Amino acid sequence: MTHPNAELICRFYQAFQQRDAEAMAACYAEDVRFSDPVFQDLRGREAADMWRMLTARAQNFSLTFSNVQADERQGSAQWVATYLFGQTGNTVVNRIEAHFVFRDGKIVEHRDQFDLWHWARQALGMKGLVLGWAPPVQNAIRRQAAKGLAQFRASR
Repeated sequence: MTHPNAELICRFYQAFQQRDAEAMAACYAEDVRFSDPVFQDLRGREAADMWRMLTARAQNFSLTFSNVQADERQGSAQWVATYLFGQTGNTVVNRIEAHFVFRDGKIVEHRDQFDLWHWARQALGMKGLVLGWAPPVQNAIRRQAAKGLAQFRASR
């Protein structure tokens, strides 16, 4: 029998496959904390709004997930998102390790890990290949993403 928190992870990614950000947000506790190499510390509604923004803007999007594991306290999964990066038109295949913490049947912490340089090489092309490893370029990626999220939240 599958643990209920493993089922919760599967519901989250099945909703993501359908680009259903509301169903994704329903898997989160109100005080959820999210982090990844780009969005380093989102909390609560801000995390849900990030998924709303990403699913709304997704082009040529597909997602697979595997190796879902969970117990009462924590869980993990691997997922791969393939999409067109809107700013350059480049295709990105992002391989991600996800880690979760649960409380009362909800996700209270979600940490995604991926290689930001590898992402930058795909998304930004030559600039990402040559400079994507550099902290100033990675920080610029983070600032641009934060600005996009702030604009998205302001427009809602």
